Amino acid sequence: MSLDLLTPSFEVIRDENKCIQCKVCSRQCANLVHRYDEEDNIMKADEIHCVNCHRCVAMCPTKALKIRKYPLEFRENANWTESAIKEIYIQSQTGGVLLASMGNPQPFPIYWDKMLLNASQVTNPSIDPLREPMETKVMIGRKPQKLEYGKNGKLLTKIAPQVELEIPIMFSAMSYGSISRNAHESLARAASELGICYNTGEGGLNKDFYKYGNNTIVQLASGRFGVHKEYLNAGAAIEIKIGQGAKPGIGGHLPGAKVDEDVSATRMIPVGSDAISPAPHHDIYSIEDLRQLIFSLKETTAYKKPVFVKIAAVHNAAAIASGIARAGADAIVIDGFRGGTGAAPARIRDNVGIPIELALASIDQRLREEGIRNEVSLIAAGSIRNSADVVKAIALGADAVYIASAAVIALGCHMCHSCSTGKCNWGIATQIPELVKRLNPDIMYKRLVNLITAWNHEIQEILGGMGINAIDSLRGNRLMLRGIGLNEKELEILGIKHAGE
Repeated sequence: MSLDLLTPSFEVIRDENKCIQCKVCSRQCANLVHRYDEEDNIMKADEIHCVNCHRCVAMCPTKALKIRKYPLEFRENANWTESAIKEIYIQSQTGGVLLASMGNPQPFPIYWDKMLLNASQVTNPSIDPLREPMETKVMIGRKPQKLEYGKNGKLLTKIAPQVELEIPIMFSAMSYGSISRNAHESLARAASELGICYNTGEGGLNKDFYKYGNNTIVQLASGRFGVHKEYLNAGAAIEIKIGQGAKPGIGGHLPGAKVDEDVSATRMIPVGSDAISPAPHHDIYSIEDLRQLIFSLKETTAYKKPVFVKIAAVHNAAAIASGIARAGADAIVIDGFRGGTGAAPARIRDNVGIPIELALASIDQRLREEGIRNEVSLIAAGSIRNSADVVKAIALGADAVYIASAAVIALGCHMCHSCSTGKCNWGIATQIPELVKRLNPDIMYKRLVNLITAWNHEIQEILGGMGINAIDSLRGNRLMLRGIGLNEKELEILGIKHAGE
């Protein structure tokens, strides 16, 4: 039937005058798009498998290839778009759930781009970070309401355990198995050199990476993969994952094809078995249950490790965060609906959750109104794209941010949205050995270091322009933000004034 013949998403354009039949494209493409036809002595392309990862284009020695969007063959219709029609064709053939990778691509408002930063002029002079001290170090954890000192000047107040970050940026959770060993190593090495942290995700921690423990956030999710006492004590902090921005309210799934012997040993599951995380934790059905788990983890680590709780940004996130803070969490991670993922149902990824900007602002305001803001740190996640986004997040109330998509882009990701296939041509979201080796951690960790170093310089420049010499002084300082093109309700939730006010 003609309905079974779906048109490709992309068109491979090959300049026959430049192509030398070197077969590099066929060797580099894990999706088997390119092949050599011996009879005609030409390279051909099976375009239906092309995901536009750019690998063939980048590796072609004669620059003979281009990838373009396939010409639209459906009649134009603003409601029944090409993608909507194709998705119905696929589901009517397969009866399956549509899977998607990376972040939400829908054209919803990006509030970072609708906020502008203030700058000092005369009455509050700017600061030159090249000539004057500029502090970007932050401490993540529960803070006391006040400090008490003895007669000898000795601090009497007991300080809760903290995670010290030289820069208010961390690498977000990407599990061992969903990303390759080389990608994981690159994140760990970069975090160690930068004096920040990376997150293991829910896949446990390979024994080879325990040496990076001081810069590691170990995650405990509903599947409990790779979780044991040694693992919990290996990191600088523990993160309980309740929700994820790309798929609020549901669990996770790592296909068995990605579970090789190394991933099996780390996750403590059989080789080739699917790692399925249930939607709820089997032991958390209330704030009281969460409190019990938080303090069980603190007991396990002798109260030396802060405990984070990660939730997805949803409409009642402020009330949830209040309960989490009162349950004893040292930090709350809020993950917005644009957060990336290795695999999620497309309908969930594109339709569930709310923007991180709105959730963050409402949570910070709620905790301030209740007088408990100092009792917990806030970490924002979900499509932090550059240093300006970092600064705006902190001004809205975050203590620090998580980045994941930006980090994997630095590792070579071309946003082809096909992580769930396990055939990442850049060696990131794959366990296929010949693909994994394409990512050299000796080179790639330096790219991550370069990225965060550049962002840190820009953060210092922006702070200096505001007349602020310490990142902590910006936290929740929404007077430094102005909205543009936002309605009254959006401004109210963000807690900022419109440009010109």
